[in-house]
Amino acid sequence: MSSVSRTVGLVTGAGSGIGRAAALAFADSGAAVAVLDIDERAAAETTELIVRNGGEALTGVVDIADEDSVQAAVEHTVAAYGGLDFAVNNAGMASHHRQLDRMALDEFERVVHVNLAGTFLCMKYELPQLRSGGAIVNIASNGGLYSIPNAPAYVAAKHGIVGLTKAAAVDYARNNIRVNAVCPGPTRTPGFEAVAAGTDMLERQAAITPLGRLATPDEAAAAAVWLCSDAASYITGIALSVDGGRRA
Repeated sequence: MSSVSRTVGLVTGAGSGIGRAAALAFADSGAAVAVLDIDERAAAETTELIVRNGGEALTGVVDIADEDSVQAAVEHTVAAYGGLDFAVNNAGMASHHRQLDRMALDEFERVVHVNLAGTFLCMKYELPQLRSGGAIVNIASNGGLYSIPNAPAYVAAKHGIVGLTKAAAVDYARNNIRVNAVCPGPTRTPGFEAVAAGTDMLERQAAITPLGRLATPDEAAAAAVWLCSDAASYITGIALSVDGGRRA
């Protein structure tokens, strides 16, 4: 795995799934990591795993849908570590099994607010704190590149994250800050497996994936680490598919 280009960063939604895998991977690469999640207990468990493996981490609570919470979490990280070199914006919420004409406006607004506005708020407070040479990775989805059936709000929000990533990449390149997105396909996270429980969804999703299986959280996390590393120093504004060939 490529080493990260700097030393201090934060990961949102780091209490489980891709967020936890990313926090562990960055720590394994030598970074100090602020482990942020709306669930303090889950974040603390990730921090404990990092510390047990000899890494450095702190636990923080963040609700990305709340501006004050986001600002406080970023400021807490900077106060603890003296700066910020990378950020992985992973926190979000799922929304499936609903056609557009059967979705209430408040449900649509909630999904878009958490996923898209939440990512915006994270970037709003991270960007001024990032040192030159820093990087942001937004965890979008394959739903940010093409449609997922019966997920209109989720698809709209994830497409928005990809667009927001590209806009920030252009605007902050002059500050030597890179901004990219990772777009995972179906990944065997606890959340996805809970949705699939009692169905043949995992088997069906694997069957339509060219590599013949679903991703692990570690595989999406590895892409985020690479995009924040010196090995990706000339890459900004991309939406990187980590989907086993599904986009192809």
